[in-house]
Amino acid sequence: MAPSYNIGIIGYGLSAKVFHIPLLLTTPTLDLHAIVQRSPTPDNDASLDHPNIKIYNTSSALLADPAISAVIITTIPTSHFALCKLALEADKHVVVEKPFTPTSAEADELVALARERGRLLTVYQNRRWDADFLTLTQLLSSNTLGRIVEFATHFDRHRPLAPAAHSSWKAEALPGGGAVYDLGAHLIDQVVVAFGVPARVTGFVGAQREGGPEGVEDSCMVLLHYGGGMMATVKAGVVSAEVEQLRFWVRGERGSYRKFHLDPQEDQLKAGMKPGDAEFGVEPDERAGSLTTMEGGVLRREKHPNVRPATYGTFYSEFADALAGKGEVPVKPEGARDVIRLIELARLSSREGRTLSVGNHYDGID
Repeated sequence: MAPSYNIGIIGYGLSAKVFHIPLLLTTPTLDLHAIVQRSPTPDNDASLDHPNIKIYNTSSALLADPAISAVIITTIPTSHFALCKLALEADKHVVVEKPFTPTSAEADELVALARERGRLLTVYQNRRWDADFLTLTQLLSSNTLGRIVEFATHFDRHRPLAPAAHSSWKAEALPGGGAVYDLGAHLIDQVVVAFGVPARVTGFVGAQREGGPEGVEDSCMVLLHYGGGMMATVKAGVVSAEVEQLRFWVRGERGSYRKFHLDPQEDQLKAGMKPGDAEFGVEPDERAGSLTTMEGGVLRREKHPNVRPATYGTFYSEFADALAGKGEVPVKPEGARDVIRLIELARLSSREGRTLSVGNHYDGID
């Protein structure tokens, strides 16, 4: 019989309730043991939602629980470094929500500390298991599109009205906040998974909304320059009045792939579905991407359905295997650190109006 591991969760907001607990509960060898919730309310009370587990009101109390093997940190990005450090020093394995940390220097320190303490450390980059991204990586690995020259990945929405100042942490100019850390971290991670770390970065980071909270960066476009003429464009905007939002547009010498609509797993989790349900992660046929290829000197376009999704549940099944010594963590912290470094370079590039080389050191972020 496989051993089981007690898991503690720090934070009880949307991230914990939608993206982590449902996946945790469907992973046989991971047991939800405790939650930290500082300020429960009548309509948001972990003790009512999960009456058979421990509820702590401080992180230090949870970390002192000897029954807990690993912790999941789902709090706001400004707290990630300090909480990860405390957890690792308490000899807990750690899963932390993206973005990993506000700075790559903090990420480096945590990577070194995890290695020193002999603990697992991983970052919840769940969109590596989006069905359309997995479909696209299959096209890339089979060389169906040939040499890639353009890779565009979008997370655009039409939300032109600015939130009220201080209405949530996302409406404040905080370290690790803004579109490039929030949505950009997902998109940049997908590019790095597909192509590795780029040579140069050009960033455009700012606000598309009028009248928003001062300093809040609600949108971004990041150009990632690779050798061989390949350019990746990462874009997350909030003023995009489209019936169908573009998700991927990838062009190569032998073909192209274009896909609209976001992966359905987030909405399905919010609606109560979970991994193992028959249609979890499956998009309707009418939302399939289009594949254009050259056949006999003629370009032909056809619908290209998604592969059967591995789903976000794969993250926790792989984490459970890593706890049992049967594999690596699902997202290596070094890779997540590289994403944070690219975000730092994108923001500096935007401020200074120039393209930056990834291997160089720069005042202001080093």
